[in-house]
Amino acid sequence: MISIPEDQAKIRIAKKVAAALPENGIVNLGVGIPTMAVDYLPEGKKIVIQTENGMLGVGPSPKNPENYVPNLINASRTPVTEIPGSSYFDSAISFAMIRSGRMDATVIGALQVSESGDLANWALPGKGVLGPGGAMDLVVGVKEVIVATQHTAKGGKSKLVPLCTMPLTALRAVNTVITEFAVFKFIDNVMVLVEHAADITLEELKNITTANFVVATNLRMWEV
Repeated sequence: MISIPEDQAKIRIAKKVAAALPENGIVNLGVGIPTMAVDYLPEGKKIVIQTENGMLGVGPSPKNPENYVPNLINASRTPVTEIPGSSYFDSAISFAMIRSGRMDATVIGALQVSESGDLANWALPGKGVLGPGGAMDLVVGVKEVIVATQHTAKGGKSKLVPLCTMPLTALRAVNTVITEFAVFKFIDNVMVLVEHAADITLEELKNITTANFVVATNLRMWEV
C-alpha cells in the first residue's frame, strides 16, 4: 500500500484545498486539516475566511509562534492572525451566518464519505464524543461542501466507501473530496475522479479506495 508520512499528507491536502477554493467569497474552515489551508492561500485570492468560533477575516498562522494574541484562534484552537477588516462575534451570530446561506463554501474533515456523497464525520462507534459540533449546520447551510481528509484511516482502511457505516452527518451533502492522492467531484450523485497526484497510479488509487468511482474523461494529474 502506498503511503506518505502523516504530516506531509496533511500539508499536501491543505495546499490542494487552498488552490481549489473559489477565487472570492466567504469560506468556513473546519477543525483539523481544513484550518491549515489558510497558510497556503495563493496570493491574490480574494476570499474571506470564517471560523465558527466567532471570527470573520482569519489570517495565516503567526510567523513568530511566541508572539501571538491568545484570543485569536481558529476552530482547531491554534493561533491565527487577522486581516484588515476582521470582525468578531458570538456563536449565535456565527451560526446565523452559516444557516442563512451566506457562506460560499465550507471545508471540513471526514471519517467516511460514501460514493454517493454521504458524510460521516462526528462519531466513532464505541468511543466517547462531545457531539456533532457545527458540521450538521455547515453541510446544509453553505453553497459548497469540500471534504479534506487523508485517503485512508489508521491501518490502511479506506475512508471513501460504498456506504457509510459510522453515524451520518448528512446525506448526499458532499460536493468535493480532496485527499493527499486525489480529487473527486460528485456529479449527479456519482463519484468522479477528476485529478490525482503524480506519485500514485490509477490502479494503486483503486486499490486503496473501496468506493466505486468513475474516471473523468479529462482526468488531470498534479505534481507533488
